[in-house]
Amino acid sequence: MIYYVSTAGNDRGSGSESAPFRTIGQAAKIAVAGDTVRVFGGTYREWVDPKNGGTSAHNRIVYEAVAGQLPVIKGSEIVTDWERVEGSVWKKALPNDMFGDWNPFALEVEGDWLREPKDYRVHLGDVYLNGLSMFEAKSMEDLYDNTPRVICCQNEWRVEDERILHPEHTVYKWYAVVEEDITTVFCNFQGFDPNEQLIEINVRPCCFYPKATGINYITLRGFEIAQAACPWAPPTAHQIGMVGPHWSKGWIIENNRLHDAKCSAISLGKEETTGHNLSTRFSRKSGHRHQLEAVFLAVEKGWSRDSVGSHIVRNNVIYDCGQNGIVGHMGCIFSKVEHNHIYNIGVKHEFWGHEMAGIKFHAAIDSVIRENNIHNCTLGIWMDWQAQGSRLTANLFYANDRDMMIEVSHGPYLVDHNVCLSQYAFDNWSQGGAFVHNLFCGKISDRAVLRRTTPYHFPHSTAVAGYAEIYGGDDRYFNNLFAGFWEDGGEKLEQFTKNCDRYPSVEDFAARVGKEPHYALFHEIAQPVWLEDNAYAGYAVPSIHEKEPIMVGNVSASITEENGVWLLTLDVPEALCSARCKAVTTQRLGEPRLVEQAYEQPDGSAIDLNKDMVGAHHTQCLLPGPFSALTAGKQTITVWSE
Repeated sequence: MIYYVSTAGNDRGSGSESAPFRTIGQAAKIAVAGDTVRVFGGTYREWVDPKNGGTSAHNRIVYEAVAGQLPVIKGSEIVTDWERVEGSVWKKALPNDMFGDWNPFALEVEGDWLREPKDYRVHLGDVYLNGLSMFEAKSMEDLYDNTPRVICCQNEWRVEDERILHPEHTVYKWYAVVEEDITTVFCNFQGFDPNEQLIEINVRPCCFYPKATGINYITLRGFEIAQAACPWAPPTAHQIGMVGPHWSKGWIIENNRLHDAKCSAISLGKEETTGHNLSTRFSRKSGHRHQLEAVFLAVEKGWSRDSVGSHIVRNNVIYDCGQNGIVGHMGCIFSKVEHNHIYNIGVKHEFWGHEMAGIKFHAAIDSVIRENNIHNCTLGIWMDWQAQGSRLTANLFYANDRDMMIEVSHGPYLVDHNVCLSQYAFDNWSQGGAFVHNLFCGKISDRAVLRRTTPYHFPHSTAVAGYAEIYGGDDRYFNNLFAGFWEDGGEKLEQFTKNCDRYPSVEDFAARVGKEPHYALFHEIAQPVWLEDNAYAGYAVPSIHEKEPIMVGNVSASITEENGVWLLTLDVPEALCSARCKAVTTQRLGEPRLVEQAYEQPDGSAIDLNKDMVGAHHTQCLLPGPFSALTAGKQTITVWSE
């Protein structure tokens, strides 16, 4: 059955092309496996709550735009008839019943691992001036203050500047007073008369998100989705997104444009029964302890490949969100995130916590994150806890505060053929990773984490095999190009595999631990690291453990975009073009010590590392870095296109 929806339709109609429904939600009440819901262009202000799902990957429910049209789902409502208060400040009194049980102007951004601001509260509400998200004022007095605000991000105080997507946010502000029956929104619109502009306020937490779990096999394609008041989404809470499957299986979210989620645009994350902000609410245990409990409780409740995950998120454009482009804990297992353009995530800096990134996943077992373009984010990709079996490949990163972080995971996880152009390339707070054929331009840092234990699993399974601290090391760095050309205030950023000097050699590790190791020894010494065939340029410094590092002089790299095509300009010396390295295979990578699982595909087959970042085959004359062929001097390579 094919149902149609149109802004000119009627929910009492049949849903046929000639008598379409008025709301997508009406179609979502009756569509069943095998049905398609086609939506005409226009704006739909609703929370679509699908009541049914498909039964398999081949018998799903599809929600799609009518060919050639753009339907827009918004979590906001238009507000008119503003009353001037004084100068450029206006107000509008709104009845609270327009919000139902979710008044975002009364609800605070709060939850586990949220850290800033400390001296005032930020709310889930937002006001949009001609589509532009305004700032919430700290107080009524602040509403009238037009001086640049000072904000805190990652404990660093600074004045808002060009880092912010819209510098004019420093003067476009709102403040809300919530009473029993009325919410009054005050706005400093500066020179704009709001009664002559499009003014919207967010009123719904979601735009397309089932309230029930287990709504499987849904496809969502071809929509613009925006302006939802979704809450803070840490891994120990119900991770509500503007869009998401809500602990279901087999969704495909593709070819959409998603923006202006208060927190997270797409959630592939945790549901509520395994814990919801318990550390913040009760202060009985740390967030880390509650997160461990959530994993074991999820296993007890049936968390597995059969019940959740295996999603595909591809070809979406995601931007201007407060916390994450894509977030997930446990619900993202066995998923693929491919060819998405993600930018301006977490850069508004109204609030800050430890769960913000373009993509922030916990327990993304056997997931693949491939060919994404991620830039101008506080952090590009953050893989946290149980990244076991995950692969990050052929992604483009630039202009991020940090490009990647892998935290408290035991491996095996594979990071290959990525281009990392930011000043800060990578934080490695894990063990058991393999880094192959990447271009790292910024600094790399690592650390052991001995105060937190995290689980590891039986291969390609959610079943927990054990848990342990992060001792550090047990990593493989093969065939990478470290192009160290960044400076920070005149200081050369030369921390690359030089960090690995603190690790022992394989022989020293074996000698110290011995055949019958005492558990305390693992806290006293880190694990060895394997480094082979890496090339170093500029300020990049190799580790003493790399026996024959390839020193190539200076390499420069820059990125430009022209008509939806991203061009990487490289200037490389002949020494790099004539360098040679050995092929990397599943067999060569071996197994991490603790997990004892090969770097392999989810089905147990070997990983093919023979294709470079742009899909060309490596020849027998392998070069360090993500490209199979380079020529001496300046060259331009197309590395991503819309």
